[in-house]
Amino acid sequence: MSAARIGTFEEFWPYYLGEHRSPLCRGLHYVGTSMALGSVAAAVLTMNPLWLVVAPIAGYGPAWFAHFVVEKNRPATFTYPRWSLLADFKMFGLAVRGKMGAEMRKHYGSAHPAKDAPRANAGASLA
Repeated sequence: MSAARIGTFEEFWPYYLGEHRSPLCRGLHYVGTSMALGSVAAAVLTMNPLWLVVAPIAGYGPAWFAHFVVEKNRPATFTYPRWSLLADFKMFGLAVRGKMGAEMRKHYGSAHPAKDAPRANAGASLA
């Protein structure tokens, strides 16, 4: 990522997708998001707030492992925490509906783009 700050979520989303090109990385994100949502549900159902401590660990653990080991990049959470959380839920929602491959093709020309693949709409602004 360049030194320029990304100014909108619309600009951030293609960047976020570019940091999640590997299907394994995305899959580990889905596992983490599912576990985090399950932890929140457990907190509500059991009325035990300790599950809320588990939620971010369960959510971020697999995702950060995926970035450091699979993608070999730095999680966007460190620079854009709110947008990263929003983008993670957007990515999860697209995956659940079977639309994540189409979203990757829209932005990178392939459902599983190579690490160095350029954006499909390279004329668009990306900081």
